[in-house]
Amino acid sequence: MTNILARETQLHQHRAQFPALGNKIYFNYGGQGPMAQGVMDAITQAEADTQQAGPFGNQAYALVAQAKQSLREALASELQAPPETITLTEDVTVGCNIAMWGIDWRAGDHMLLSDCEHPGVIAISQEIARRFAVEVTTCPLKETLNTGDPVRVVAQHLRPNTRLVILSHVFWNTGQVLPLDKIIEVCRANNSLVLVDAAQSVGLLPLNLTALGADFYAFTGHKWLCGPGGVGGLYVRPEVRDNLQPTFIGLRGIVVDSQGQRVGWQPDGRRYEVSTSATSLYAGLTRAIAIHQQWGSAQQRYEQICDHSEYLWRRLTNLANIQCLRTSPPQSGIVSFQLSEEKSGVHLQLVQLLETQRILTRTIADPDCIRATVHYLTLQSEIDQLIEALQSFSP
Repeated sequence: MTNILARETQLHQHRAQFPALGNKIYFNYGGQGPMAQGVMDAITQAEADTQQAGPFGNQAYALVAQAKQSLREALASELQAPPETITLTEDVTVGCNIAMWGIDWRAGDHMLLSDCEHPGVIAISQEIARRFAVEVTTCPLKETLNTGDPVRVVAQHLRPNTRLVILSHVFWNTGQVLPLDKIIEVCRANNSLVLVDAAQSVGLLPLNLTALGADFYAFTGHKWLCGPGGVGGLYVRPEVRDNLQPTFIGLRGIVVDSQGQRVGWQPDGRRYEVSTSATSLYAGLTRAIAIHQQWGSAQQRYEQICDHSEYLWRRLTNLANIQCLRTSPPQSGIVSFQLSEEKSGVHLQLVQLLETQRILTRTIADPDCIRATVHYLTLQSEIDQLIEALQSFSP
């Protein structure tokens, strides 16, 4: 009991670094995580340092170069991947664009997506299909949330001409965690590349991208890592880098000679980067990762997230007017549920009512449900308050 109380006290002290957690009950980490004061300070200081230095000159350039390298190393540490495999991007969608457009598509190629992918990725696939006469199909993984084998389903939908398979590691709508390592094995045996939408996995799951074997892993820093919006990354497996052509091209991605003429691409993840970026945000995300790592390892943070999501799930399953999408405790921090009241718009009505009580959740359109996301930063008392609000709701 003493250890439990001490840990709770430490969490309260750790949470005090996050101003947004002081005046609301937050269940939207899967949308955007709140920033710690130290993260905001790092951004401000980086801007001030750059302005003080120039902002255009050798000193300022050195500051920018250091910010890039520090973030690359911080991400590499969190993802257990070599720094040279990391491309710095603005968000998940940019990373997916780099991977999807960089493939040398041929008419008649096949692209396979799950039926739980984000609309942005679906739109990219549709435009590639239109331009290059590529066929795009989906495999029904939503129905494997509680029963079924997602590995088998993917295998059944692969074709000899499947060039690319696109999957989310953690589904943004249901919270399902795919057995990605096994799916990658099946896809590799079919000579199919795998692009992972990692919007909901980086900062949530303990990851080792080197061991995982995904060809492309696109992620963001503004969700579970609680960094600033506008900074993300793309992991490209070294063995496929030379076959992935740059989609966006700029000074950062090329090697130039003494006359400023391009002589080739950068030999690592930098080849997919363009030019000027908001590098003060890099300092913010670097600081955000450090704050999480100070609390505990990725595995420890994940276990705490799962403890909270199971507690929320069990409390929800005891409510007569609530049905959780999962029939067993979640494997992620995403807990999606539905009201037994089937009246149109009832989920939005509840989310709006909760927000008036400073409890932030969100609706999901497909499947029609409410999504609450819990973090290691979440307090059990906050979950209890959500349950109390749900118990008193009358549509």
